[in-house]
Amino acid sequence: MPLLILLLIMALESGCRGNETKSKEPADPEPGVALALADLRSQTIESLRYELSFTIPAAASEPISGHEVIRFSTKDVSHPLVLDFSPGAGYLKSVSVGGRPSHFRLVKDHLIIPREELASEDDAIEIVFRAGEASLNRNPDFLYSLFVPARAHLSFPCFDQPNLKARFSLELNVPQDWQAVANGAETFHESAQDRVRIRYAETQPIPTYLFAFAAGKFQVETAERNGRWYRMFHRETDAKKVARNKNAVFDLHASALEWLERYTAIPYRFGKFDFVLIPSFQFGGMEHPGSIFYNASSLLLDESATENQLLNRANTIAHETSHMWFGDLVTMQWFNDVWMKEVFANFMAAKIGNPAFPKVNHDLRFLVSNYPAAYAVDRTAGTHPIRQELANLDEAGSLYGNIIYAKAPIVMRQLERILGPDKLQEGLRVYLKEFQFGNATWLDLIKILDERTDLDLTRWSHAWVEEAGRPSIRTVVEGDRIGFIQSDPQPERSLRWTQHMDLLIGTSKAVSSVPLELQGERSEFKIPARLSPPEFVLPNGGGLAYGDFTLDDASRAFLLQHLPELEDPLPRGAAWVTLWEEMLDRRVKPPDFLELSIEALPHEDTEQNVQLVLAYAADAFWGFLSESQRAETAPRLERVLRNGLDRAASSTMKSTYFSAFRSTVTTSEGVAFLERVWRRQEKIPGLTLAEPDEASMALDLAVRSVPAAASILEEQRARFMNPDRKERFEFVTPALSDRQETRDAWFESLRDVKNRRREPWVLEGLQYLHHPLRAAQSEKHIRPALDLLIEIQRTGDIFFPTRWMNATLSGHNTPAAAGTVRAFLAEQKDYPIRLRRIVLQAADQLFRAQETLSRQ
Repeated sequence: MPLLILLLIMALESGCRGNETKSKEPADPEPGVALALADLRSQTIESLRYELSFTIPAAASEPISGHEVIRFSTKDVSHPLVLDFSPGAGYLKSVSVGGRPSHFRLVKDHLIIPREELASEDDAIEIVFRAGEASLNRNPDFLYSLFVPARAHLSFPCFDQPNLKARFSLELNVPQDWQAVANGAETFHESAQDRVRIRYAETQPIPTYLFAFAAGKFQVETAERNGRWYRMFHRETDAKKVARNKNAVFDLHASALEWLERYTAIPYRFGKFDFVLIPSFQFGGMEHPGSIFYNASSLLLDESATENQLLNRANTIAHETSHMWFGDLVTMQWFNDVWMKEVFANFMAAKIGNPAFPKVNHDLRFLVSNYPAAYAVDRTAGTHPIRQELANLDEAGSLYGNIIYAKAPIVMRQLERILGPDKLQEGLRVYLKEFQFGNATWLDLIKILDERTDLDLTRWSHAWVEEAGRPSIRTVVEGDRIGFIQSDPQPERSLRWTQHMDLLIGTSKAVSSVPLELQGERSEFKIPARLSPPEFVLPNGGGLAYGDFTLDDASRAFLLQHLPELEDPLPRGAAWVTLWEEMLDRRVKPPDFLELSIEALPHEDTEQNVQLVLAYAADAFWGFLSESQRAETAPRLERVLRNGLDRAASSTMKSTYFSAFRSTVTTSEGVAFLERVWRRQEKIPGLTLAEPDEASMALDLAVRSVPAAASILEEQRARFMNPDRKERFEFVTPALSDRQETRDAWFESLRDVKNRRREPWVLEGLQYLHHPLRAAQSEKHIRPALDLLIEIQRTGDIFFPTRWMNATLSGHNTPAAAGTVRAFLAEQKDYPIRLRRIVLQAADQLFRAQETLSRQ
């Protein structure tokens, strides 16, 4: 064979073999963290450890340098190793594997190590990098990490998924005058010139989203409770506020920790217990083990704090402490079960809070905290199941919301009634012990609990957890029997929800509570002779049943006339929730609902119900009345609020009424009173107003375009003693300018992600920009806000997309505003389903208000 032909054949064979080899190489991973990639890594990677160090300059403009060593074993070296890292090539200085330089590749969101460089055991990948700052929340003199749900790889290379738990070692190099805190306890502290180097103990196994650190100009308070030391990091400049709150904050943490250790029969497993109070933190709290982060304003309360704020503080602390077991000790396998950690944290927080507030009606508290918020999503076309499918963690943030935080606790309470408290506790102890320091799914827990009841929990879970929506339940009174007809709002599914109900039936002479289990299409019972014929039937009278209830005509009419006469505050709260839903479905007229509110408030003495009624009244006033109806109603509403403010016996009730007055005042007399209070010319006996209260008043006066608005804002700016609150105020005030072009420019500035970094500031500004009094001028910003939503999800934290849309739409009720949203949704044929749901949820009340007003 001629040599040339032989060489050609050999070249072709070599090329074919090369193509075969190339075809066997896995495709590059998709952006984000896909479920398929996560499954492969969780099945092959073991004994994972991170050794991380960050050098943080004092100036926020200077880069943060990082160094890490990732150690692990792998069961499979036949594929390249994929790490997650978003900042890109410019942020990587060197990568080595086993001490040798790596021939790594970068694709979007990932760093790929060739398989040839991997060993089957004890791999060590060393990376020198510049830290990405998208999840580091840098401020002029402090920063804090926030890596939930999968944002650690925005800062450093890692396996950013919940089911690859690792032990983290950390070293921070920070300015001399800074404090620093992380998950582990300090093991080394060295000062040199103007820098401090701090080393922290290795953590227990935790996922990347729970790894955390904060550093900056913080003050530190310490306390000992029951033999354990606690540290509180904060930036509050008001020493009296700190002194007034700190003992309660330490006490609440200690009592929650002690309760959970008893309930679970498992001691706290994460060593030290610190918490950091961060100004304008994105969430109420974040459960990093050993270093919980909180929104400072939710823990350091003003003297004027309401009973609801005190309860919320206790609940928030108990919620985050509960996460040390539910979420931290046992973590969900994938973020489709993120709701599990949240529901158990909420569920436990309610149990923990009861002893701390023995005078509070906790069943009423549960009702007003959960049902309105759950219904606000579940009634909409954007509702979704509690447990959702999730193909990629880049969408995990959009899973969060009131279906998780409000509906799931309602479902969990039903589950406890099915099992009984003791069997549920027993099952949870087994679950926590079996999966501690590991991962588990909802189905793992259902399997454990199913052994403890005769009810088919898998079927029960399918309706309540795996499917979207709520049952429609209609009351029918027929002779001596009351029936409840259950139907599925999506008839093609034919779902039936099993649930316990505590009905309230009554006449002018007697009222009775009747237990009933609703299972199939219809359930009924015979009316007791002493209550026949009943004047009203309230299906959720015991604050337990969940659904879209249609009252019979007689019950609806009775409650609109006699609701305040119900003696028990729990049925009163349940009746308010039910009538609000009936109003939204146009079975109750908004003026009638508001009239009932005005008549009822002077007789309502339970603060939880006062808050509920005031919130509903404000929504009805701004959203469901025409301008002429609003002008007619405003004087009477303001008189009731002023009288309530004068009549209130406690500072918390006074604060509740004053907040409602500020949010709804429109008359010249009322605005003048508010301005006198802000100017400190008139005092409200029994109510102490702090710096945040005065700031809110100044903003409320500005949005009402009082003649002195500009000077009020400037004077308020000069009043601030706290620099963080002052900076927030300065950010928000352009959104309230009396000049349209200034407000427009403020909104346009939000297109730059840097101007959206402090999300609570952005949301406050948006709420004022779209205030009902400015809605006509801000309608033009609705479409641009919708157009930005995908980027908001990509660059923001988990609650930001929902809150962005709520702040944008909540002040509007016109056909033009509703049409803008509908047109946007119609045009977006391939719009991400979760973002579509968020838009539909936020727009639901706008749609209903517009339709209601158009029928008047």
